[in-house]
Amino acid sequence: MFRGTLKLGFVYVVLLAALAVITVQAQNGPVKNVVLVHGAWADGSGWRGVYDILVKDGYNVSLVQEPETSFQDDVAATKRVLALQDGPCILVAHSYGGAVITEAGTDPSVAGLVYIAAHMPDAGENESDDGKRFPSDLSRSNAIKKTADGFTYLDPAQFHEYFSADLPEEQAAFMSRSQVMNKAENFRGVISTPAWRSKPSSMLVAGSDRVINPDLERWYATRAGSHKVEVPGASHSVYVSHPKEVAALIEDAAQHVR
Repeated sequence: MFRGTLKLGFVYVVLLAALAVITVQAQNGPVKNVVLVHGAWADGSGWRGVYDILVKDGYNVSLVQEPETSFQDDVAATKRVLALQDGPCILVAHSYGGAVITEAGTDPSVAGLVYIAAHMPDAGENESDDGKRFPSDLSRSNAIKKTADGFTYLDPAQFHEYFSADLPEEQAAFMSRSQVMNKAENFRGVISTPAWRSKPSSMLVAGSDRVINPDLERWYATRAGSHKVEVPGASHSVYVSHPKEVAALIEDAAQHVR
């Protein structure tokens, strides 16, 4: 009887140990949730190619459609989607969305950050001032227009040239007409606690970006110690024109965060 009790106790301990190992493996396994945040003068539909690849590869993908009415509204819209995640996620952003996820990414659900041709300000900084470190072709142009009530947009006649030169002209024309106007003050949204200071990050540099200077993207990545990849010849619309490379970087982040 005593030996039987010992044997059952031993089995119980072994089962508990096995369960603990499985639990640790699950916690340390690849992150399966991805949240995508678009940038200024765009909307979530541009992520379709990346979305399709990630879903096919087994990821649960959510998209944020931030209103671009204020920086705070865009951060809140991102956190609203983060609150719906059923586990840790990789938070991804393009362009102006990089500032948004830098602020929103301190949320406990965020395991890692991926910046796609995006801004990556530090505490007390904003993307407008950071852009002056390495001025872009767009900043030296007259392509940025403003409405009477203070919302910015890109001149549709110049959208293809600056935003999406590596996309077909017809596709760029549609994007120019479906762009979400961004409140001018949003570009001066100041970061309080930058998420990349405490969480792993990756940066994809678009080699021929004319909206954000590629040298600024490289500088951001170096400062943050981010894992960096470059897509030579890619426009600012790299998330649309090169979905395979973008999805690959996101999956790499998901598989390596701990």
